Amino acid sequence: MQSSRAVGQNLFTPVRFGIFLALLVVAAFPQVIFGVETFVARDYGFFAYPSAYFQRECFWHGELPFWNPYNNCGLPFLAQWNTLPLYPPALLYLLLPLTWALSCFSLLHLWFAGLGMFRLARRWTGNELAAAFAGTVFAFNGFTLNLLMWPSHIATFAWLPWVVLAGEAAWREGGRKILLAAFAGALQMLAGGPETIALTWLFLGALWLQQWVAGEASRTRMFWRLAVAGGLVLALSAMQLLPFLDLVAHAQRETGYTDLRWSVPGSGWANFLVPMAFGSRAAEGIFFQHGQYWTSSYYLGLGTVWLVLLAPWTPNRRRVWLLLLLALAALLCAFGEHTPFYPWLRKCIPQLSFITYPVKFMMAVVFAAPLLAAFALVHGFPGQATLSEAGQKTGFVGKKRLLTVGLLLLLLLGGIVAWTQVAPAEGDDTPGALRNGLSRAAWLVVTGAALFTLARAKKSTGFRFAPLGLLLIVWLDVLTHEPWQNPTVPSAIYQPGLMRERLALKPQPDLGGSRAMLSPAAALAFTRFSVSDPQNNYLAKRLGGCADVNLLDAMPKVDGFFSLAPHNFDVLLTLVYSVSNADWSGLEDFLGVSQGTSATNFLTWQARHTFLPLITAGQQPVFLDDTNALLALGRGTFAPASTVFLPPEARSVVVASNATAATIRAPKFTSRTVDFEVQAGEPVLAVIAQTYYHWWRVEIDGRPAPLLRANFAFQAVAVPPGTHQVHLWYEDRAFEVGAAISVCMWVNCLVSYVALRRRDRNDSVQPQMDTDEHR
Repeated sequence: MQSSRAVGQNLFTPVRFGIFLALLVVAAFPQVIFGVETFVARDYGFFAYPSAYFQRECFWHGELPFWNPYNNCGLPFLAQWNTLPLYPPALLYLLLPLTWALSCFSLLHLWFAGLGMFRLARRWTGNELAAAFAGTVFAFNGFTLNLLMWPSHIATFAWLPWVVLAGEAAWREGGRKILLAAFAGALQMLAGGPETIALTWLFLGALWLQQWVAGEASRTRMFWRLAVAGGLVLALSAMQLLPFLDLVAHAQRETGYTDLRWSVPGSGWANFLVPMAFGSRAAEGIFFQHGQYWTSSYYLGLGTVWLVLLAPWTPNRRRVWLLLLLALAALLCAFGEHTPFYPWLRKCIPQLSFITYPVKFMMAVVFAAPLLAAFALVHGFPGQATLSEAGQKTGFVGKKRLLTVGLLLLLLLGGIVAWTQVAPAEGDDTPGALRNGLSRAAWLVVTGAALFTLARAKKSTGFRFAPLGLLLIVWLDVLTHEPWQNPTVPSAIYQPGLMRERLALKPQPDLGGSRAMLSPAAALAFTRFSVSDPQNNYLAKRLGGCADVNLLDAMPKVDGFFSLAPHNFDVLLTLVYSVSNADWSGLEDFLGVSQGTSATNFLTWQARHTFLPLITAGQQPVFLDDTNALLALGRGTFAPASTVFLPPEARSVVVASNATAATIRAPKFTSRTVDFEVQAGEPVLAVIAQTYYHWWRVEIDGRPAPLLRANFAFQAVAVPPGTHQVHLWYEDRAFEVGAAISVCMWVNCLVSYVALRRRDRNDSVQPQMDTDEHR
């Protein structure tokens, strides 16, 4: 009799599974794959696409995107990390049409994620049906599909199973497997999702510790092999890590910084069974739980939950229990302050404060669940190999446990549905929850039919198709579990210059000329504004200058939407957008704000005619500490044309003491340079309304000069009397050092890998030659 194991292996070889998974991706997103439409939801349209567009513009101008002069009055771009500036696969969207290639970049990583989980589950279970199930679930679940709107997050997440697979092989086998682990880890590092990377290595460390304690391999070799692999990963990715760590040291985040918004709510566990319980549709028609808006879902499919609940009875106890414990700990962390666990853990490990939004811990659950389900699918009952073999050897016992868990899930599902109808919360989509619960009950029954078919002892026609049917059921269950998570629209909404064309602002904010600025009221209104149609929602916000859409129009703006910003500028911008009783008109003039949000309509612009050029000179220096400088900037008496605030430590550098007549000629701004000429009869200060950051350098007539911090967060240069050429440029020394390390290490590792592969090939050929000679 043919077992499910044999059927699974016939159907799901690695190549066949790769093709099968690719077909599922195409079937789920045909309009994207064939270039008819593109993604738009949330951060994809307001951060990911504009950032990729800026990166692409820099690429085609032959430069790296070190500095973004269009947002936050200038801020580091390459050092942000999640902008993917040094990730090699980003060449896909840098070289090909962006509206098509960036969406396909995310979908390719969705496919790559499933393939990596297939390889990992196949190694751990030895069963290709179980591996195919794990790979399908890892690629198609609510959490992973939500990550498609962040190319950086989906890329980093896709590497997770590959890094675990390669890392374990490295400490167990050594040799060139260490280099493969280093390559995989470095590529994940360059993809730029810090939380995912941290959880990847925490899990890898736990797996290593378990095997080290159990003595599954030489402990000495396990130690140095993992240490070497980890060191190589850091060296290979130093060109990205060093600028990032430097930015973190000078940015708004520090130990103790935390953002506990968007924890999984107390009722959030219901999402695993009835994903539309306790929430409603938000912007663009996407469903969200109340109080948690980071991920639209983490639904794994009912079949996955069913098998996960069977996993504790599998014979591979050590690995299963490690996965269960890590998944449980991550789930408790995801609830944030809704349980005492995470606040206590954060006190013990302050570095956890860098992980914003506790719901992100759910990624560890999403990683562990497919593997647990795979173990259950292979060893559904104690001491057995597969569900079908369990049925052959133990008869009713295995089916009884399977049935018991299924009935328990059905009762829980019914209880959740009843809860949503009897005691709905304010804003709940009660009719939607009822329909969703009934449809999930139907999918539970269909999933159970597939599982019971696999558990049957007798051969049947249905048995032959049960493995493929189970995967398709899980896939369809996830695709239909709630309103579409990834709405798509025609690519015309990303047309460069659309805002300039539609609005025709006068004066028009341009690089080096002037800036636009959203009012605090408009910034708040944008967080609340939404329409159900994704295209209209995006176009309205684009015309209003929301987030980073200004990058598509090369229009400088005072604010922006980036993870990290230089500390002083972030403090000032936070005050501007939160302190209502201050008068920031003088600061707005200094920043060159020529267009501001209309007082009557936050989607329209209104000209300002009192703005100053972005480079001014001749102001009287006033030395104030940071606290008093902030207070002075918020007073209506601040006159940026005649006064500049400097920190007390600048006294030794500044010669000018009074306001002096000075002329600025030929100002020129690029993405990483500023040039201008100053003419004055006395020593003067030239003030540049650009964010101060320590990697900016200054030369006056070709000779180095100090760069001063002016008006709390901006730049100034002390210029002697006469006519002088001033040149500022951005020089990221952290990147230069990191690039030198990484380039040398990549070359050495690639050469070493080729040499080790050639040696291994020769070693495998030599025994065969010896055998032939003996014969």
